[in-house]
Amino acid sequence: MSSTIPVPAGGFRFVPGVYQYSAGVAAEPGFRIERARFAEPVPLAEGFARVAATLDAAGRPRAAFCACELRSPEPFTEDGFRAFNRAYGGVLAEWGLFVDGRNPVARSNVCPEVAPPPAPAFHAFCFTVPDAGAAALSFVVAGSG
Repeated sequence: MSSTIPVPAGGFRFVPGVYQYSAGVAAEPGFRIERARFAEPVPLAEGFARVAATLDAAGRPRAAFCACELRSPEPFTEDGFRAFNRAYGGVLAEWGLFVDGRNPVARSNVCPEVAPPPAPAFHAFCFTVPDAGAAALSFVVAGSG
């Protein structure tokens, strides 16, 4: 049984996973998890910029970013996966999201057979928002969770 680690600035807690992602997240009391889906896949760098803009518009800190759904054109090679995760994890590190060296962001990354994106891209992402009346606990499980 895994224990969870709180992210007080984000309003959620996470189940530790691997460097690339956590095993899942759950909103803390007084918060709920909101999901935003892009109409079309958004390349990684632009996706992070749009996540940041969404958080800013909602008055939420970067720490509220708690999960994402990625799409890739095909499975990565081992070297390609390492390079991808260095770039992805670099943004999370720049945003100050790691908690005691652990990545709190849950993630899935699938390779669609139909209409795959030309490069790794964001499909959707989740972030926490204050909600004093949140009756049910909201959560996201990582793709490998």
